[in-house]
Amino acid sequence: MLDQIKLGELTCDVLRKDIKNVHLSVHPPTGRVTVAAPEHMKLDTIRVYVISKLGWIQAQQRKMAEQDRETPREYLERESHYLWGKRYLLSIIEAERPPEITLSHQKLLLRIRPGSSQAKREAILEEWYREQLKAELPKLIKKWESRLEVEVKKFYVRRMKTKWGSCTHHRGTIRLNTELTKKPKSCLEYLVVHEMVHLLEPTHNERFVGLMDRHLPNWRHTRNVLNDLPVRHEAWRY
Repeated sequence: MLDQIKLGELTCDVLRKDIKNVHLSVHPPTGRVTVAAPEHMKLDTIRVYVISKLGWIQAQQRKMAEQDRETPREYLERESHYLWGKRYLLSIIEAERPPEITLSHQKLLLRIRPGSSQAKREAILEEWYREQLKAELPKLIKKWESRLEVEVKKFYVRRMKTKWGSCTHHRGTIRLNTELTKKPKSCLEYLVVHEMVHLLEPTHNERFVGLMDRHLPNWRHTRNVLNDLPVRHEAWRY
C-alpha cells in the first residue's frame, strides 16, 4: 500500500512492507524521497520519523541539485556525446539511405537523410543508445544470475527521469535507465547487481547491504562515481 507524507514542499512516498524497521532513502539523481515502513506502523509515527530526518534529507537533496548537468544537446557537427564513459565527437553525414550510427576512433558517425530535423537526429541516437544497453545486459545478467543464485525473468530498458533502475520483486523483473549507456560500464554493472540483489531482498536493509558487500565489495565507490557524473539536462522533478 502506497501513502504519501507532505511536509511543505517535500513529498515522501511511503511503501508498507513486511519488515521490522523503517528505511528512508533519497534517490539520485532527482532527490526523490521514499520510506519503506512496517505494515503495522501508523502514518503519524512515520511522519514524526521523517520530520526528525529533515535536515539530512535536505542536505542530500541540495547535493543532488548541485550536481553537474550536461549542456542541452543540439545534435550538431562536433558536439560531444558519450558511450560507456568515453567522449565522442558527433559527425553528421547526409545521404539518401537509411539512418545508421557507427563509431570511428573518437567520432560518432551519424548517417542521416538530408534535411532531417534535430528531433529526428535525437530520436535516432536515443534508439541507438537503447540498443547498446539491450546488447550489454544479457551478458551481465547471466554472469550475476549464477553468482547470486537468482533468476531475472525479464528486463526492460527505458528512459527514466527519476531513477537509474528499478526492480519488481514478485515478478522477477528489472528495469534500467538508457542514460546508463553514457556512463562507465562499471556503473552499469553496479546497477545490474543492485537491482538483482533486490530480487533477493526488496528493501535496503542490513541484509541487502550485506549481500552487496559480499558480492560487489566496491559498490559504494562505484555508486558515488555514478552519482557524481553529470546527468542529463532536464527539468528534474523532486
